[in-house]
Amino acid sequence: MLAVIKTGGKQYLVEPGKKLKIEKLEVEEGKEVIFDDVLLFEEGGKLEIGEPLVQGAQVIGKVLRQGRSKKVVVFKYKPKKRYKVKKGHRQYFTEVEIKTISFRP
Repeated sequence: MLAVIKTGGKQYLVEPGKKLKIEKLEVEEGKEVIFDDVLLFEEGGKLEIGEPLVQGAQVIGKVLRQGRSKKVVVFKYKPKKRYKVKKGHRQYFTEVEIKTISFRP
């Protein structure tokens, strides 16, 4: 059983027990989160493709932790002009474990 969900402007292929890092959600650690934006659902060879969403399908996950990713360093410069800019960025994320995938036609 697997599904494709959309959250945070990205699409993720998920299955029960899978852990993934998604864009930050305002949900406390240990709480459940429900993803209703299911684009594709597959179970036992039966495939349901949404137009654009699969009606009656939902994915339930548990928030494991909130965190920040490793720092990305951005460095710009212009040769011979003494122009240098160094910036860093750390993206916030939410780590989620997929518990169940359900479909009610």
